[in-house]
Amino acid sequence: MKELEITSRFVVYENIDELPGEIRGLMQKAIEARKNAYAPYSKFKVGAALWLENGEIVIGNNQENASYPSGLCAERVAVYQAGAKYPEVKINALAISAASDNRTVLTPIPPCGACRQSLAEYEVKQEEPIALYFMGETGKIVKAPSVKDLLPLLFDKSNL
Repeated sequence: MKELEITSRFVVYENIDELPGEIRGLMQKAIEARKNAYAPYSKFKVGAALWLENGEIVIGNNQENASYPSGLCAERVAVYQAGAKYPEVKINALAISAASDNRTVLTPIPPCGACRQSLAEYEVKQEEPIALYFMGETGKIVKAPSVKDLLPLLFDKSNL
């Protein structure tokens, strides 16, 4: 038997003002996108903004449906839109902001498992890490340098 230890390092910013300038602007786009989320069932709104290598910003927000599996998370809306519109352009960073109509979300909210797997596909494809910055409605922001920091034993094309 052999033990496998996996560690990840994250950077925690106290608030949006501590973020580097281009990331602060990206997070503002995620916050704006969050406000337009369609979340009549969960009342939990998420916005995402991707910063592409060509300088474009692609946004997404969660889109719910009465048939729950038919909805999509903000991160997947953004990454699939980027893949459709700019298929060969690399993703530099992703900013995510989450809020609830029922309470103030102070905890940084990372992508769900399905979004992590979808983002991993793009990170593997581009052969470069995608930095993720995530926050709640206000407060601390966590930076993961790569999707692999959130999904270290990822399933990708090499497994097929």
